[in-house]
Amino acid sequence: MLSNKPFIYQRHTGRVLSKREFEEDVISRVSREVSKYDMIDSGDNVLLAVSGGKDSFVLVDTLSRIHDTGKLLAVTVIEGIGVLFREKEVGKMKSLLKSLGIDYVVVSFKEYYGVGMDEIIERVLEKKLTDSPCTFCGVLRRRLLNSVARELGMDKVATAHNLDDEAQTLLMNILRGDYTRLPRLYPKAPVLSTKFVPRIKPIRKIYEYETTAYAYMKGFGFQLGHCPYVDLKPSLRGFVRKLLYRIEDVEPGFSLRLVENVDKILSKAVYSLKKLPELPVCRLCGEPTSYGRELCKVCELLCKIGVVEC
Repeated sequence: MLSNKPFIYQRHTGRVLSKREFEEDVISRVSREVSKYDMIDSGDNVLLAVSGGKDSFVLVDTLSRIHDTGKLLAVTVIEGIGVLFREKEVGKMKSLLKSLGIDYVVVSFKEYYGVGMDEIIERVLEKKLTDSPCTFCGVLRRRLLNSVARELGMDKVATAHNLDDEAQTLLMNILRGDYTRLPRLYPKAPVLSTKFVPRIKPIRKIYEYETTAYAYMKGFGFQLGHCPYVDLKPSLRGFVRKLLYRIEDVEPGFSLRLVENVDKILSKAVYSLKKLPELPVCRLCGEPTSYGRELCKVCELLCKIGVVEC
């Protein structure tokens, strides 16, 4: 039973909430976001991408309350980072999923690509490449999740991106002047290839401090590890993260307003994507690639480190 005593100060609303009120607030906001953007139909089979972190536990807990658990399947990707081998986290997540009646699978970079992140980084340093570890990890992880979802006949892939993640990505694209990517971030953006399983982000309007508090409140034993490669090469995301934290200190709710206002703009701009043709496919792997490119980003990166021949 959750108590009615004050538990958390919600900075962006100025409210002090009890555990019960906070839980109801988070679940209702996730439910509204899912409904507002038609993220999930009642019959959809949804693949939950879970890592063992706080956001993953919140994703599982909230979606299990608003969608048929028999239609949910969870997957953890083992990237192959030595000190972050997710053995303990996999165990904790597996226990929660079992209690909810949700099936669970584990896949890895090593079995799918033939290399894990530790070996990838060794090759990156050896060849003195400028690509950041996060680029390799993010690109390979997205491909693997899509492949697993497609092979298992899933209708959607749900990722645990929180509001901080979403605001950072939007601002990064704006700062880079990469406005062509912005419409793809809109929750109802059209899927440009039949080989893509649509991705959804149900907790994209929940702040990271809220997912942390929610996971703590529910007693989820979540991963606290720090990726050893995150500081190997300074990233724009790291700069933007710190910038948004500073803005939130003086303007609580800024990140939420940023995401909501960009959503409104993109709701009109996104329709231009519907006129685009099916994405071409990579000449090496046959997976979708960008217009005008022969190689997809995955093959391009693996070529750079000598895993595949170009």
